Amino acid sequence: MRIGIFTETYTPYISGLVTSEVMLKNALEKQGHEVYVVTANLESFKYEYNEKERVLKIPGLPTGIYDSRLTSIYPVRAVNKIKSWNLDVIHSQTEFAIGTFARLFAKQYNIPLVHTYHTLYEDYVHYITKGYFDKSSKKIVEYLSKFYCETTATELIVPTNKIYKLFKEKYKFEKNIHIIPTGIEVERFYKENVDPKEVDNLRKTLNISKRDFTILFVGRLAEEKNIEFLINSQNELVKKYKNIKLIIVGDGPDKEKYEKLSKDLGLEENIIFTGKAAWGDMPYYYHVADIFATASKTETQGLTIIEAMASNVVPVCMRDEAFQSMVTEDLNGLFFETEEEYQKQILYLYENKDELQKIDKQARIQAEHYSSKNYADRVLEVYHRAIKEKQEENRFGIISKIIKAIKGRFK
Repeated sequence: MRIGIFTETYTPYISGLVTSEVMLKNALEKQGHEVYVVTANLESFKYEYNEKERVLKIPGLPTGIYDSRLTSIYPVRAVNKIKSWNLDVIHSQTEFAIGTFARLFAKQYNIPLVHTYHTLYEDYVHYITKGYFDKSSKKIVEYLSKFYCETTATELIVPTNKIYKLFKEKYKFEKNIHIIPTGIEVERFYKENVDPKEVDNLRKTLNISKRDFTILFVGRLAEEKNIEFLINSQNELVKKYKNIKLIIVGDGPDKEKYEKLSKDLGLEENIIFTGKAAWGDMPYYYHVADIFATASKTETQGLTIIEAMASNVVPVCMRDEAFQSMVTEDLNGLFFETEEEYQKQILYLYENKDELQKIDKQARIQAEHYSSKNYADRVLEVYHRAIKEKQEENRFGIISKIIKAIKGRFK
């Protein structure tokens, strides 16, 4: 099968979405499929095509929102190149310019379109509205999300039941929705596949000793991730045990704000900000940690949870439906709702090492369900369904035209 993945961001940009896209491409190619990527060029204002990797990068203008670029919704120069690929199916990963291009191209050349809805945009409108008109803005987001997914996509994929319920119960979405939790290349996080010397080197770099108890957060440093919750809780945890440290991996618009808060609380020795980490180095960060923590309520799934579990690191998560599809309480992770509950869970695991080891073994077992092969297999089923639906739609269209022509002759 010849598959086109259309996305706003791709390597070398680092994010959970990019991780899932690279994983899907690799997994599909291992099964013998040809996978092409159409994305925005984040490094230059040029059209670039990597023949070996089958990646086409389209230039665009900086938006001011992280590293994103706004490309043309129908870049004519790219059309002939994409036409030459003779795609069987297009898989859109974005609702923005590249996503609009995917829809226009799919419609013009009669190619089935599968779309994955990754982001709860209602939780991000504050970046645009700055607190004004939030209610009306969320209604607009609801309308655009439904229009974008229902009107133009042949099939829709969502990563969790949380998003499924959003579309079915709130947006009243009528088309098929496939719940497919995003997979990752879990094998690269397995302890037996991670160089212990690199882990030790990272410990030294971060000034982490073997007696330290480490909590890890990985993600964008922004308001919706609720990182202030973790920092304030850390202030209470170190009053009990001085060797509890919080490692925060990532970058974002609020990084300086969180660094200042940590300094104001006198936590420079117990909170470590690493900044961005290279994709290939991420397994080492997980293997430095005892616990992975997130207080975010805006996730559609949370791939970092799977990465942590594959690394035998216990996830301690805000009680949210996005995480409850992956984590079973007291079996392969723990939940909390308040700062007091979070601190209680951390201290419980700190003081009960046998329980920590029992849960981390179950976490590893659960992570195996999210392998890249399992994910690719399920996505392929949706591709085949979309192709079949498009073929039936085309046949129905031809029959309708014939009937219309016959009726016209006998008028």
